[in-house]
Parts: sequence; C-alpha cells; structure tokens
Amino acid sequence: MSSWLGGLGSGLGQSLGQVGGSLASLTGQISNFTKDMLMEGTEDVPADSGREENETTHSVLRSENERLKKLYTDLEEKHEASELQIKQQSSSYRSQLQQKEEEINHLKARQTALQDELLRLQSAAESARSASGGAPAANASSSFSYGTSHRVSAFHEDDMDFGDVISSQQEINRLSNEVSRLESELGHWRHVAQTKVQGAQSSDQTEICKLQNIIKELKQNRSQEIDDHQHEMSVLQNAHQQKLTEISRRHREELSDYEERIEELENLLQQGGSGVTVTDHSKVYEMQNTIQILQMEKVESTKKIEDLEHKIKEIHKRLSSAEHDQEVWKKERERLEVERRQMTEQCEHLKLELSEAQQSALRQSDSAMKEEILPHSSSVADVLRLQQALTDAENEIMRLSSLNQDINLAEDNQKLQLCVQTLEKEKSLLSQEKEELQISLSKLSSEYEVIKSTATRDLDLFSQVHDLKHNLEVKEQELNQSIHENEILMAELEELDKQNQEATKHVILIKDQLSKQQSEGDSVIKKLKEELDDEKQRTHQLEDDKMSIIKELNIQKEKLTHSEQALSDLQLIKQKLEDKVEDLVGQLSKSEKNNFDIQKENRELREHIRQSEEGLSTVRSELTQSQTQGSSSNLKDDLLKERDTEVQNLKQNLSEVKQLNEHLEQVAFDLRTENEELLEAYEEVRNQLEESVAGNKQISLEKTDMPEWEKAQLETELCRAEKRVLEEERKYEQTVVKELSGTRSPDTSALQLEQERLIQLNQEKDFEIAELKKSIEQMDTDHKRTKETLSSSLEEQKQLTQLINEKEICIVKLKEKSSELQKELDRCAQTLRKNETLRQTIEEKDRSLGSMKEENNHLQEELERLREQQSRVVPVPEPRTLDNTIELESELSQLHIIKDHLEEEIKHHQKMIEDQNQNKMQLLQSLQEQKKEMDEFKYQHEQMSITHTRLFLEKDEEIKNLQKTIEQIKAQLHEERQDSQTENSDIFQETKVQSLNIENGSEKHDLSKAETEKLVKGIKERELEIKLLNEKNISLTKQIDQLSKDEVGKLTQIIQQKDLEIQALHARISSASYSQDVVYLQQQLHAYAMEREKVMLVLNEKTRENSQLKTEYHKVIDIISAKEAALIKLQDENKKMSTRFESSGQDMFKETIQNLSRIIREKDIEIDALSQKCQTLLTVLQTSGTGSEAGGVNSNQFEELLQERDKLKQQVKKMEEWKQQVMTTVQNMQHESAQLQEELHQLQAQVSVDSDNNSKLQVDYTGLIQSYEQNETKLKNFGQELAQVQHSIGQLCNTKDLLLGKLDIMSPQLSSGSSLTCQSAEPLRASQSSEPHESSQLLQQEVDDLRKSLQEKDATIRTLQENNHRLSDSVAASSEVERREHEQTDSEIKQLKGKQEVLQNLLKEKDLLIKAKSDQLHSSNENLANKVNENELLRQAVTNLKERILILEMDISKLKGENEKIVEASKGKETEYQALQETNMKFSMMLREKEFECHSMREKALAFEQLLKEKEQEKTVTFQQERDQVMLALKQKQMENSTLQNEVQRLRDKESRLNQELQRLRDHLLESEDSHTREALAAEDREAKLRKKVSVLEEKLVSSSNAMENASHQASVQVESLQEQLNMVSKQRDETALQLSVSQEQVKQYALSLANLQMVLEHFQQEEKAMYSAELEKQNHILAEWKKKAENLEGKVLSLQERLDEANAALDSASRLTEQLDLKEEQIEELKKQNELHQEMLGDAQKKLMNLVNSTEGKVDKVLMRNLFIGHFHTPKHQRHEVLRLMGSILGVKREEMEQLFAEGQGGVTRWMTGWLGGGSKSVPNTPLRPNQQSVFNSSFSELFVKFLETESHPSVPPPKLSVHDLKPLDSPGRRKVDTDAAESRAGRRTDVNPFLAPRSAAVPLLNPAGHGPGGPGHLLLKPISDVLPTFTPLPVSPDNSAGVVLKDLLKQ
Repeated sequence: MSSWLGGLGSGLGQSLGQVGGSLASLTGQISNFTKDMLMEGTEDVPADSGREENETTHSVLRSENERLKKLYTDLEEKHEASELQIKQQSSSYRSQLQQKEEEINHLKARQTALQDELLRLQSAAESARSASGGAPAANASSSFSYGTSHRVSAFHEDDMDFGDVISSQQEINRLSNEVSRLESELGHWRHVAQTKVQGAQSSDQTEICKLQNIIKELKQNRSQEIDDHQHEMSVLQNAHQQKLTEISRRHREELSDYEERIEELENLLQQGGSGVTVTDHSKVYEMQNTIQILQMEKVESTKKIEDLEHKIKEIHKRLSSAEHDQEVWKKERERLEVERRQMTEQCEHLKLELSEAQQSALRQSDSAMKEEILPHSSSVADVLRLQQALTDAENEIMRLSSLNQDINLAEDNQKLQLCVQTLEKEKSLLSQEKEELQISLSKLSSEYEVIKSTATRDLDLFSQVHDLKHNLEVKEQELNQSIHENEILMAELEELDKQNQEATKHVILIKDQLSKQQSEGDSVIKKLKEELDDEKQRTHQLEDDKMSIIKELNIQKEKLTHSEQALSDLQLIKQKLEDKVEDLVGQLSKSEKNNFDIQKENRELREHIRQSEEGLSTVRSELTQSQTQGSSSNLKDDLLKERDTEVQNLKQNLSEVKQLNEHLEQVAFDLRTENEELLEAYEEVRNQLEESVAGNKQISLEKTDMPEWEKAQLETELCRAEKRVLEEERKYEQTVVKELSGTRSPDTSALQLEQERLIQLNQEKDFEIAELKKSIEQMDTDHKRTKETLSSSLEEQKQLTQLINEKEICIVKLKEKSSELQKELDRCAQTLRKNETLRQTIEEKDRSLGSMKEENNHLQEELERLREQQSRVVPVPEPRTLDNTIELESELSQLHIIKDHLEEEIKHHQKMIEDQNQNKMQLLQSLQEQKKEMDEFKYQHEQMSITHTRLFLEKDEEIKNLQKTIEQIKAQLHEERQDSQTENSDIFQETKVQSLNIENGSEKHDLSKAETEKLVKGIKERELEIKLLNEKNISLTKQIDQLSKDEVGKLTQIIQQKDLEIQALHARISSASYSQDVVYLQQQLHAYAMEREKVMLVLNEKTRENSQLKTEYHKVIDIISAKEAALIKLQDENKKMSTRFESSGQDMFKETIQNLSRIIREKDIEIDALSQKCQTLLTVLQTSGTGSEAGGVNSNQFEELLQERDKLKQQVKKMEEWKQQVMTTVQNMQHESAQLQEELHQLQAQVSVDSDNNSKLQVDYTGLIQSYEQNETKLKNFGQELAQVQHSIGQLCNTKDLLLGKLDIMSPQLSSGSSLTCQSAEPLRASQSSEPHESSQLLQQEVDDLRKSLQEKDATIRTLQENNHRLSDSVAASSEVERREHEQTDSEIKQLKGKQEVLQNLLKEKDLLIKAKSDQLHSSNENLANKVNENELLRQAVTNLKERILILEMDISKLKGENEKIVEASKGKETEYQALQETNMKFSMMLREKEFECHSMREKALAFEQLLKEKEQEKTVTFQQERDQVMLALKQKQMENSTLQNEVQRLRDKESRLNQELQRLRDHLLESEDSHTREALAAEDREAKLRKKVSVLEEKLVSSSNAMENASHQASVQVESLQEQLNMVSKQRDETALQLSVSQEQVKQYALSLANLQMVLEHFQQEEKAMYSAELEKQNHILAEWKKKAENLEGKVLSLQERLDEANAALDSASRLTEQLDLKEEQIEELKKQNELHQEMLGDAQKKLMNLVNSTEGKVDKVLMRNLFIGHFHTPKHQRHEVLRLMGSILGVKREEMEQLFAEGQGGVTRWMTGWLGGGSKSVPNTPLRPNQQSVFNSSFSELFVKFLETESHPSVPPPKLSVHDLKPLDSPGRRKVDTDAAESRAGRRTDVNPFLAPRSAAVPLLNPAGHGPGGPGHLLLKPISDVLPTFTPLPVSPDNSAGVVLKDLLKQ
C-alpha cells in the first residue's frame, strides 16, 4: 500500500505541477497585460482621468472574462470529446501496448548504440586533445546510473494499475529526455571533431543553420510529446478511478456478507445457551457423575496400558539380553575356530614345504655326491612341536564340545525326569502364554517392518543391507523367543516341582486314610506306569522338535553366510569404484598437462597472425609511397576498403575460431557429463562394459581428429585470406591509377567533408581491429583449454577401459571361486546330515539302555517287596515245635535260593556293565593306538623327507664349494705371472662386476616397483601373521612342556598299577565278534576323520568370510549413524527454511508476477507508439531516397547501420561472456559443495569412531553378563551338591534306623525260643506225676525217646544261637562302620557348611553388584529405547520434510524459470525500445543532413549551370567523359544499394522473428493471466466450500443441541429404572439374609456331626498310620540298601574310568618320551658317523701334508735363486758388495768369511757364484722382467730387493685339496684360512733350499697341532717350516717409507 500511495503521490505531483505551470503562465500573462495597459494609460492620459481608467480596466476584465469563458467552454467540449475518445481508444491502447513494447526495446537498443558512439567520440577527442574528455563521460555515467536506478524502482512498484501507468509514463519521459540529451551530445562531439579537422572552417554558417533547425524541431517534438503525455495521463486516471470504485464496492459487499453471517452465528449460540439452561440441574449432575466415572475408567485403562507397555519393554530387554548372549557365544566360537584354523594353516604350510623339499631332493639326487652332513634337528623339533600342539588343540576342542554336549544332555534328562508328571497340567497354560507372546512379537515385528520401510526410502543404497538385517533380526527374535520359552518352562517346572512335593504329602495323607484299598493303589500304579511311557514318548517327540529347531538354525546360518557373501560383493564393487575415481583424478591431471601443449600451439598461431599483420603493414606502406600527394582522398578510400577487407577477414577468422571454441566447449562439457554419469552409474558398468568401451573409443577418435582438422582448416583459410588481400591490392592500384588520370576534384569543400568522414571511419575501424585482436586472443585461450580438456578426457577414458577389463577378469575369477565354495558347502552339509543321523541313533540307543536300567530297578524293587512280605510272616507260637522248625527251614531255604538268584542277576548285570565299559575303553584305546600309529608314520615320513632335503642341500653346497675351488685354482694359475697390484685390481673388478650386476637388476626392478611394493606389503602382513602364530605356538609348547614335566612323575607311578588291569582287559578282548566290531568302527572313524578335515577347511574359510562381513557390517552401521546425524541437521535446517518460505514465498511471487505483467503491457504501448513514428520516418526516407540526388548519402547511412549492427553483435557477445561467467560461478559453487561433502565425510568418520567405542562398551557389558551367568551356574552347582549331601545324610540316617530295628527284631525271637522249651518241660512233669502206677518199661522207653528228642532240639537251639551270635557280630561291625561314616559325614558337613557360608557371603556381594549393574542396564536400555523411538520419529519427520522440500524446490524452480523468462522479456522489450529510439534519432539526423545536402546541391547545381553555360563550348568532350565515369560510379552505387537493401530485408526478417517471439511471450503472459484467473476462481470455490462448511457446522450445532436434549431425557428415564432396580435388590437382600441365618444353623449341626466323625476317623487313621509306617520303614530300609549297592558300584565304575584315563594319559606321555628317545638315539648315531668321517678326513689330510713335507725337504726354489742372481747383475758395480753382504747374511755366512771372500778378489766371487748355482741353473725358468724394472738400472740394490720381496710374497703354486668344510666363499674368514693353509703347504715344499723363506725360531714345529685354525700367522713367510734355517718376517711396505728403511729393518732381524 505504501508503494501504491507513493505512486499516486508522484503521479499527482507531476500532474499538479503541469497544471500549476500552465496556470502560472496564464496569470503571468494577465499581470503583464494589465501592467502594459496601465503603463500606456499613464503615458497617454493625465491624472484626472481616473474614471476612464476604471472603465478601461473594467472593459479589459470583461473581455478577459469572456475570453476565459470561451476557453472554459472549449475545454469542456474538449473534455467531453476526450472522454468519448478515451472510451474508444482504451480498447485500441490495449492492442497497441504490445507493439509499443517492441518499439521501446528498439529505442533502448538505439540508446545503447548512441552511448557507445558517445564513448567513441570522447575517446577520439581525447586522442587529439586530452583536456576535453571529462564532462561527457560524467554525463554518460550519470545517465546510465539514472537508468539503472529507475529500472530498479520500477520493479518495486505495487499492485494497482495507476502506479504502474505513472511509472511507465515517468520512464517514457526519462527516455525521451535521455534521447534528446544524447542527440545534443552527439552533435556537440561531431562539431568538436569537425573543428579539429577543419580548424579555421569550423565557424561556417551552414552548421549554425543546421543547429538552429535541430533546436526548432526538438522544441516542436517536445511540445507534441508533452501534449500526448497529458492526454494519456487523463485517460489512465479515469480508468484507475473506475477500477478503484469497483474494488471498493466488492469489498463493501463482502464485509456486509461476513457481518450478516457473524450475527446469525451469534444468534444461534444464544439460542443454544438458552436451551441448555432449560434442562434440569439434576440431569447435569448425573451427567457429571457419569463423566467422572468414565474418566476414572479411562485412568484405569491408561494404567493397564502402561503396565502392558512396561511388560513389553521388559520383554524387549530380555530379547536384547538374549541377543547379547548369543553374540558373545558366537564371538567365542569364532575365536576358537580362528585359532584352530591358524593351527591347520600352519600344518598345511609345513606339509607343502616338506613336499617341495622332497621334489627338489628327487631332482638333485642324480647329481649329488655320496656324503652325509649333519641334519638340522631344530626344524624337525619345531615341526614335531607344532604337530603335537595341533593334535592337543584338536583334542581339547573335541573334549570341550563333548563335555558341553554331555552336560547339556544330562541337564535335559534331569529336567525332563522332573517335569514328566506335571507337563500335561501346565501344557494348556504354556500354549496360551506362547500364543500371547507370539501376538506381541508379531505386533513388534510389524512395527519394526513399518519403521524399516520408512528408513529404506531415505537410504536407497543400503536397502539390501537393511533387508538382510531385517531377516537377521527376525530370526534372532525367533531364537530369543524359543530361549525365552525354555526359560519360562524351567521356571514353571520348578513351580511344578514344589507343587509335586505338596502333592506327595497330600498323597501320603490319602494313603493313610485309604489303607483298605491296596488293590486300587496297584491299579493306580499301573496307570502311572502307562502315563510314564506316554511321557517318555512325549519327551522323544520334544527331542525330535529340538532337532528340527537345530536344523532350522543351520538353514538360517547358511542364509546368513549367503547374505554376507552378497555384502562382500557389494564392498568389492565399492572399492572398484573408488579406484576408478582415483584413476579419473589422475587422468584430469594429465589433461591439464595436455592443455599446456595446446596453449603453446595457440601461441604459435598468434605469432603466425602477427607475421601476416606485419606483411599487411608493409604492403600498406608500399601503397602509400607509390601514390601521389594530390590523390589523398582516393588513397583514403583505398585504405578504408583494405581495412574493410581486413576487418571482414578477421571477422571470418574470429567467427571460425568462435565456432571451433564453442564446438570444443560442447565436446568438453559432454565429456564431463559422461564422466559424471560413469561415476554415478557404477552399478550398471558391469552389464554395459563392452558397449561403453566401444562408444568411448569412437568418441575419443572423433575428438582427437576434430581439433587437428580444424587447425588445418584455419591455416588454409588464413593462406587464402592473404592471397585475396594481395589480389585486391593489385586491383585497387590499377583502378586508382585510372581514376586519378580521369577525374579531378571540382569541389574542395565536399572532399574535405569526405576526408573528415573517412578519418572517423578509420578511427572506428582501428578500434574494431583492436577489439577483434582481443577477441582472437580470448578465443586462442579458450581453444587451448578445450584441447586440454579433450586430451585429459581421452586419457581418462582409456584408463577406464583398462580398469574395466581388469575388473571383468576379477569378477569372472570370483564367480568361479564362489561356485567352488558352494559345491564344498553342499558336501559339508551332506556330511553334517550324516553325522546328525548317527547322533540320533546313538541317543536312541542310550535311551533304550536307560529304559532297560529302569525296568531292572523295578524288578529288583518287586523282588525286595516279595522278600519283605515273606519275612513279615511271623511264626505263631504253637505247641508243635517240629512243624515250626520245618516251616522255618523251608522258608530259609527259599529265601537263600531267591537271594542267590538275585545275586546272580546282579553279577550278570555288573558283568554286562563291565563288558560295555571295557568295550568302550577298548574302542578308545584302539582309536588312540591308530592315531599314534598314524602320527608315527607321519613323523617317520617327515623325518625321511627332512633328511633327504638336508642331504641334497649339503651336497649342493659341496658341489658349489668345489666349483669355487676350481675357479680359484684357475684364477691363481693365471695370476702366477702377475704382481700383487694386478691381483688386487682383479678382486676389485669382480666386486665391481657384482655391483654392476646388482645395479642392472635394480634398474630392471625399478620398472616394476609399483608391483613389488604391493607384494612387499602383502609379505609384511603375512610375516606379522606368521609371527603371531609362532608366538602362540611357543606359548602352547611351553604350557605342554610344563604339564608334561608335572605329569610324567605321576604317570610313571600309575602305569605300574594299571599294567595288571590292562592285561586282564586284553585277556577279555580275545573274542572274534569284538574284533570284527573294532575293525568296522576303525573304518568308520577313518572316514569320519577325513570328512572332518574337509569340513574344517570349509569352516575356516567361512569363518574368515564371517569376520570380514562382520567388520563390513559394523562399518555400514557407522555410516548409517553418521547419515542419521546428517539427516537430523537437515531436518533442523529444513524446518527453518520451510518457515521462511511459507511466510514470504507465495506473496512475493504473486506480487512480482503482477508487476512484471503490468510493466510488459505498458512497454507494449510505448513500442506501438515508437513503431508508428519509425514507419513515418521510413516513408519520409523512402520518398526522399527515390530521387537521384540522394544516392551517395544513402550509402553512408547504410554503412552506419551496418556499424550499429556490428555493435549489437558485440553486445550479444558480451552477454554470452557474462553467461559464461555465471556458469563459472555455478561451477565454483559445485566445488564448494564438494568441499562440504568432504567435511561431511570427516564427520561421518568421527561418528564411526564413536560407534566403535560404543561397540567396545557393549562387548565389555556382554563380558560382565557372561561372568554373572557363570557365577549363577556355579551357585546352582553348589546347591545341587548340597542337596546331594543332604540326601546322602538322610540315606545314612535311614540305614542307621534300619540296623537298629533289625537288632530289636532279633532279641524278641531269642526270648520266644526259651519260653517254648520251658513250656514243653512242664507237661512232661505233670504226666509223670499223674501216672505213677504204670509199668516202668514203658516209662523208660518214653524217657529215652524224650531224651533223644531233647538232645536233638538242644543241638538245633545251639546252631540257632551261633547264627544269632554271628549276626550280632556282623551288626556290631556294621554299626561301627556306620558310626565312622557318620563322623566323617559330620566333619564333611561342617566343612561344607563353612564353604557354604563363605559362598553365601560372596553371593551376597555379587548379588549387590549384579543388582547395581542390572539397574544401570535397565536405565541404559530405557535410554536406548527412547533414543531409538526418537530416531524413528526423526526419520519419519526427515522423510516428510524431504518430500516437502522437494515439492517447494520444484515450485521455486518453476517460479524462478517464469521470473527469468519475464525478466528476459522485459529486458528484450527495453532493448527494443532503446533501439527504436536510436533509429528514430538516426533517421531524424539523416533527414536533416539530407535536407542540408539538398540545399547545398541545389546551390552547387546553380553554380554548375552557370559554369556550364560559360564553358559548354570549351569542355563538352571532358564533360562527356566525366558523365560516363559518373554513370559508372552510379552503377556501382546502385549495386551497393541493392546489397544494402538485401541486408535491410534480412533485418526485417529478423524483426519479424522477434515479433513472433514477442507474440509467443504475449501468449505465455495470457496463459499466466489465465492461470491467475483460475487461481482466483479456485479461491472463490474455496470460499464457497468454507461457506458450505459453516452451514454444515451450524447444522451440526443444531443436531448436537437436539442430541443433548435427547440424552438428558434418556438419562432421566435411566435414573428412574435404576431406582426401581435398587428397590428390587433391597428386597432380595432381605430374603438372602433370612436364608443365611437358616443355613448357619444347619452348618452348626453339620459341624457337630463332622467333629464326631473326625474323632472316629482319627482313631482309624492312627491305626492305619502305625501299620503303614512300619511297612514304609521296611521298604525304605530295603531301598537304602540297594541304593548303597548301586552307589558303591557307581563309585567303582568311576574309579575304574579315572584309572583308565590316567593310564591312557601315562601311555601317551610314555609313547612321546619313547619317540623322543628314539629320535635322540638316531641323531647320536648320525653324529657319530659324521665324527668318524671327519676323523678319517683329518687323517688323510695329515698324511698328505707329511708326504708333502717329506717330498719338499730336499728341493730348491729355483725362481727365487734366479731372481737373486739377476738382481745382483742389475745392480751397479760399486753397490754389488752390499748385495753380496746381504746374500751372505741371509745364507748365514759370517762377516769375517765375507770379508775374506772380498779380499781374495773377483775370482773368488765368480767361483762362489758358480759353486752356488751348481747344476740347478738348468731348471730355472726365465721370468720376464716388469717394465718398471727394465727402466731402473741405476736404482739402488735396496729398492730392487724390496721389489723382489713384493714379487715373491705372492703364492705361485696351487693349493692342495682340502676338506669340504674349509671351503667357503671368497670374502668369508674361512676362505682366508684356506688360502693361508695352502700357502703353508706350498712353502713347506721348499724348506731346505730357499733361504729367504726359512723360519727363524728352531723350536717351531712343522704342523700346527690344532689343524687349520685361526691361530697361525697371517702371511706365507711367517709359517713355521724347519728346525735349521733362520727366518725373517716380511713387513707391509707403505709408499711413504723408502727402500733403505725396509732393508734396515730386515738387517736388524
């Protein structure tokens, strides 16, 4: 609104200012008129005529009033007419607006052209005079700034049409002012240029006339434009007022509608409130109560929901803990598998090395010598240690797995036995709970899937990973579910155990009550047995289910492995793509290098262009010299034409170069896009590799060919242009000569004007040439850049093709490997299935064994019951003792028989058990023996292979050493004739050759450094792994050694005890069937071992893959977490951006679109007006151009038009450059985004580090949980042990009670026997007393019989008493044993109680720790859950915000595109307007110039007519010639006019195209207006919808009020019904109270009767209890005895098993010791053999040396004697005495003898020489002299002697053959020793004869007793040789010391 009001104010201010100006002019005229009249009156009339003056003023005022009235009426008429015209013209203006926009654009283009001309003129003026250039530039800048500021302000004006119209009018005024100002400036600068050219002729009257005419025309135009603008203003004001009234009317109508609606709604609300007040307060109160009740129910329901949520959270926590446990177990298993794999890898590696060594040994066995060398025992020991460690580790792994399986099976059996009786009762409850858990789990899984689906939208790249994770987690949930169900079953089983105990107590009470129903009890027992069988079957079914679950787990693990393989493939692809990116970066660097080459080529082209320009300049200079001074104008024409041709050629070159550049830029851009597409579409590269390679090759060929071809074209075109220039120059020279001869200059003034024009054209073309040169340089740089980009892209593509081919090969290899691995997996799966079937069969057999044992126990219990029943039958005291005794004896015999049977059965069972155990042990022993045999075979094989390899290696070394010795001998033979210096040089040459060879090798290797570095890295990693494995092996071997040392002592003791047992077992194993079973089992074991090795290999590979995939999985999780953090940041930013966009975006876009549409309309109007003016000017031009006089002027004008066209092209080029700059800025922004992405990657790396720390913390946490669980298991074990101890105590107490009861039973039997005897005696006495009178014979017989019977019975009584005594003794012994056991058990119980207290204290502490940690766990889990929920919410929000952002970005992009199009349209229209204005100005200037020229031509024509009349007779011929030339010139100009007309037509075609584009833009604007109208209609539809909604809401209000009334009515009805129900309930309560009282009385009566019955029952129960307690005690005693027997048997079995284990361990250790002893003995034997060999070698060497010494004792060194002799003769004569003295001192001749010899004279000397030489001179070889010796005849004897010693210090005889041990390389010290030894032997051959090598000390022995040790001296001359000759040691002669010093040292010795 503020902008609209500002527009109104500005428009009103302008209009009022114009009106005020007109009024001010009117009032000024009136005041001047009155002043003039008064002055005239004062002048004419005297002062007395005041009245007349008043009358005159009155008349004047009347006349003025009349005139003003007439004006007023005229204005009113005009106003009415203008209103009518406005109505007619408003429609026409709308149509003309579009045309005027085009005209405005033309005028703006013209304005820019004028500004460019101004700048050129200013520069031209500054070149001549530097001071005159300040003001116009300022003007130009100010005008330009004004234009820009006004444009900016035009965009900010607001919605209404009036403000836009005013702004457009202001803009039109401004443009017109600028046009006029620029025209005036143009005239000024032209005037300045003309003044500079003409000098004194600047003040012509013609120019003054021109300027006056221009001023008049401008004033007229200005007045016309002001009138037109005022007219337009009035029209637009009227239109604006109409629109305002319409808008205000609509606004008022809408306000009134809204007010009516508000009033209606208020009325409705008041009605509703009154209706509510009418209802009863009671109903309201009831409703409130019901609401409160509902709220309470809601609170309760929320509490229940919260409880359920807590339960769900607890379930989640349990699930997470189970997952952690599973992960921990997996990690432990992986660690064990990794260790096992490492050991197997080492074993395989060693086996491979052995095989390679064997192969090499077999190859080299033909060429090897028959000599044996010490084996490297250390490597064998290492191999054995590693194998032993491997076997131990495998045994430990197997033992752990078997223990785990046994423990699990035992625990499962115990649990099942406990749960058998109560499973049926609790099965339904468990199934219900399981279903509920499954429902909750399905809900959770559905929620999880929803969350995952939302996450996968954002993370398309990791979709596969998420799917795999999802499958994993689902399966882990199922696992956790099964684990959780097992835990619940355990807890319920414990509860069931408690219930079972309570039930057993209840059953005992019921048995007391139901003593009479034994038969029913037996039936119940049978039923229970049947149920037991059923439960056993169920347990079997459960185990089968367990096996099926295990199979499902295996299948899931296989799926896991497949998913991990897919992950690994993805990561391989990712690494390949990263490599591609790196290669592309390298290719970019190479492309930059190629760019520099292209820049060099461009520089060469520039130099070529400069050379061509220099040639052109030379041609121009020659032309100027050839021509005369009078033909200056013609020369200028020629120069202009040449310049034109040059400019055209340069333009052509420029255009071609530009085309080239554009083409190259397009190519470079295409290549960049192609590279980006390659990077983005890296997944599709696999399928489309071949096609892309072929396409890239073709593109690269085309792109490499194109620049070269274009370069060749440029060069050819430049050559052609040069040729054309030369030809045109020749033609111009010919034409110029002709024209100069034919024509003369008639008018100097016209020539001067043309000269000035030509100078201007020259300057302009110079500017154009400079600009063209600049553009050429720019094009060159662009060309170089494009060439560089092309070359770089080509190299990148080549590298990409190479990489793609390599990666295809890698992919094929990986596919083959994957197929092989899958095959191996299938094999492993088959073997696993077979193993599982075998395990099932073994388990079934174990179950059958258990069932058999249980049946045996039942049979034994039944037998015991039968015995007890028989023993219960107590003999009734009868008078007949014989019957009782017989019955007792029979019963005893039966019992003994039964006992024997039972004992036999027990023994048979024990034998069966022992046989089974023995079979097991025998199988184990046979397995172990087979393993040992296999190990022994392997060990022997390995030893053989190792010894073979060592022998071959040693023989190879011997051969090498022999070859070296041969080479040394050859070298020494060659070196005999040379000196020490040559030998040194040879050694140095050898070293140099070696170094050169090494350097050559390094040069060769430098080529493959990149490959070797990779190999070195791999080798280093392998070495680190090998070191780690070696350390582990060392630690394992140390542990094994420690264990073996501790155990050997124990095992040796145990072995002696176990030998007897083993022999007994061997005796039993001799059966045939057993041996067959053993063979079959051995075969199976062998097969299983082979399969197990294969499975282990596959498992190792899989564990590697699993570890890799886990690491990758962790990396992926870290990346996801980083991206989640980045998403959170983006969410925050998106929220901020969305708030900004929603607030400001839509309003701004609508305002800008409306403003732009209005601006475009206004500019169309202006363009129409300007187009009309242009058409009028064109018609004027055409009419004026038809005449023949204006031909020359038209050509000039068209040339100016062409120049303007070129300027426009230059502006277009500038715009293109600006576009390129914008593109560069966009690219910079992209680079910045790349940097930001790098920062993001860094942040992701930090996040990954944090996630790694979190994972470490989780691992620690899982470790704590494991320790906690281990402690719990230990506690449970302790509890079980306590329960066992208590159970054993109870059994002992029961046995004690049993024994005491037996003793009590035995004592009454004895008393009953004695009472029987006395009772039988009493009746006998009575019979004797009652019959005294019978015969004595009968009495005596009866007495005898009775005595016999008495004796017999006494004997029986005695036997019974003895039996009783024996029983009592055994009972006493057993009681003592039991007391001792009680005491032991008491002590053990005390110890256990102490331990239990300690453990309880520890448990309490650990419980506290566990509680604290569990609390921390719960809190952390809750925090985790909260964070997970927050993350999920944030992810959902991120997805929503991303969708919103995408929508907003699409809208913004569309709106930006529309805005850009509108802005471009407005800019185009502005340029068109400027161009039209400029064309108008040019045409007006052209018209004026033509009028002026017409005047001048007419004057000239008159002058010519006069001249012709005077000179017709004289110069008719000349005029005819001139006419012909003029006709030719006219024809040429007509041709030029035709070409210009063609160009004009082209321009018109362009204008038509532009008009079509304008029409298209107008259509687009109309469409946009239609869309705005549609939006307005949509808004009206929305208003209608809202009104409908308001009406619907009103209806709902009415309906809700009705519903409230109905509800209140219903509530009142319900209250009445409830009151009635209350009355009924109260009646029922009274009735029930009466019934209660009656029933209570009945209850009392029943209670009395019950009490009586209970008393009676208690009597019965007490009696039954007494009976049952006695029976139960007996049964318990029997059970305790059998249990004791079973326990004793079990203890024996366990002890036997322990002894067997110990014996096996002792046997293992003994076998190992024996193996080691055998090894050591073999080694000792080998060493002894080698020692013997060495001693033989030493003896041979000593013998050889002794032979050599003996052979060389009588020989002479001929060479030395010859050298001495020759040296004597080479010395000068005056020094020969010194030589002889030296020789005498060396030979041991005394000084006195030497002096005597010298005294005798020369003959003596010759005699001495002949005697000394003797016959040995024949054998002395001729040694050639050295060259330095030949030259030095005058040197002293001492020097010659020193040289002699140097030559003789070298060895000349080859050394003897030594042992192989002493032969070593050249540089080693052993080799040096060998050389010295050889020298020793050589010196030893010539001991007696050679006096120079004789040793000095006589006590030194011949041979060193230590052999070839290092103790001997280091030189040949220092060796001990003989006991006779003196010696001297040769000293090393340095070059500084002289020969004399050396001789002095020698003489001193």
